[in-house]
Amino acid sequence: MATSASMKVATASAPMTKEEKKVIFASSLGTVFEWYDFYLYGSLAAFIGKHFFAALDPTAQFIASLLAFAAGFIVRPFGALVFGRLGDMIGRKYTFLVTILIMGLSTFIVGILPSYASIGMAAPVILVGLRIMQGLALGGEYGGAATYVAEHAPHGKRGAYTSWIQTTATLGLMLSLMVILGVRTWMGDAAFGEDWGGWRIPFVASIFLLAISVWIRLSMNESPAFKKMKEEGKISKAPLTESFGQWKNMKFVALALFGMVMGQGVVWYTGQFYALFFLTSALKVDAATANILIAVSLIIGTPFFVVFGTLSDKIGRKPIILAGMLLAVLTYFPLFKALTEAANPELAAAQKSAQISVSADPKTCSFQGSPIAREVDFLSPCDIGKRALTQNSASYENVAAAPGTGTTIKIGDKVLTPPSATTTAGGHKFDDASAKAIAAFKKELADTLKAAGYPPKAKPIPFMGGNWWTIVGILTILVIYVTMVYGPIAAALVEFFPTRIRYTSMSLPYHIGNGWFGGLLPSVTFAMVAANGNMYYGLWYPITIAAVCFVIGLLFVRETKDVDIYAKD
Repeated sequence: MATSASMKVATASAPMTKEEKKVIFASSLGTVFEWYDFYLYGSLAAFIGKHFFAALDPTAQFIASLLAFAAGFIVRPFGALVFGRLGDMIGRKYTFLVTILIMGLSTFIVGILPSYASIGMAAPVILVGLRIMQGLALGGEYGGAATYVAEHAPHGKRGAYTSWIQTTATLGLMLSLMVILGVRTWMGDAAFGEDWGGWRIPFVASIFLLAISVWIRLSMNESPAFKKMKEEGKISKAPLTESFGQWKNMKFVALALFGMVMGQGVVWYTGQFYALFFLTSALKVDAATANILIAVSLIIGTPFFVVFGTLSDKIGRKPIILAGMLLAVLTYFPLFKALTEAANPELAAAQKSAQISVSADPKTCSFQGSPIAREVDFLSPCDIGKRALTQNSASYENVAAAPGTGTTIKIGDKVLTPPSATTTAGGHKFDDASAKAIAAFKKELADTLKAAGYPPKAKPIPFMGGNWWTIVGILTILVIYVTMVYGPIAAALVEFFPTRIRYTSMSLPYHIGNGWFGGLLPSVTFAMVAANGNMYYGLWYPITIAAVCFVIGLLFVRETKDVDIYAKD
């Protein structure tokens, strides 16, 4: 036993070999390119909506493009099943070589796909199909890359080695934003937005990234753990059945999802996506400034993926992941309120001095968070009033009035009464009288908000000024929470399952947690805020999910850092 222990210490303290560096670099680089491909679509959703969903009105175009973007998240668990099964049967190397080919080619084809104006309905149908292919490929990529690196890592360094994979989503997002910004600056906004304009270049350019990734991955060897299992004849013949059809394994899949990945997913998407959405939509910071602030915080925070991954080799995966969730649960509300104070102090002051409330009979109010609703669908005074406040990004509180009571909006000491409306035949637009009444109400509302100190948009934030650094500091804290929950997660998932079904078993909970609970977070939180009116209300979604995950993880998830991944088979 003493000899075995000394060997583990020696292995853990030995410097990284040339082959190990190659494994980490090749796996991480390929995954960066996959995330780059995946995020391009979301970053360019407005242009995609304009050219591929041209039959719809502008609002519906954007919604349709976002729904197509969401399709990539929804199918990720199915990709995990398909490619996880292949990875456990034929090997890690060739499976995640296939995933990058599918992702890269799908992205390239989006760049050359004719628009709705050229081929009609075939354009959006093909586009959605390509988006689904991207989601399936990404569903197989992460599990392959994480498993491959972990199975090459020496005992005692799996957290440090796999943490490099964890940086790839952030780096891929940054790469996509940099390429888009560079092309847009070079070509100008007008040329960039044309049907065959510059917005297509980042998609087409991905073919070069694909070629580099494939060339590198072809030179890689199969993982030693899989080769050992293959030589011993222990490869699973039915990894899906073993993973999900036997309770002894399925219970670990459930624990991985509800005790680790579910919470990790919502913390990840809150820190890197919802924060950007909050800055631009709720606080009305201009998009360019918000992107720069997010990018700086990502640059500062990204090294902490490796810091916490390495630390997890010493103190364990579980305490770091759970600490990140707990900090998020306890501090999200004060952090986002501090973000409001720093990014739009005029708005914060107005919210304190002239609070807004909507008093209405709840039966007259519709659900404002519907992703397919048009403005013309809202006809009651309650709906028209709330819709107008939402369009002004004005946070309000709801007051339930007695049945039959009319709707009033109180802004400080001022009380407004929104009109009701009717539509023309077919319900496609308001009739003339309603349109005039709504326009007059919107003008009165805008004037009242302005008089109460509510700014139409945030004032410019001086670059490198005091508030600028305060915002970066808050955003960096949010990113550090991301690195705490995400940095050690790959090693923990790899160690949670036996080699013969590892690729399959870890991929499914990862992509349900990140693709569904995390990936749908922007849509869910937007709907919650729109329905409730309070700009902070959407935070209850990640806080609740992270809190539940923290409790389950604390009580039922075991520590894995000392697991011998070879001995489990």
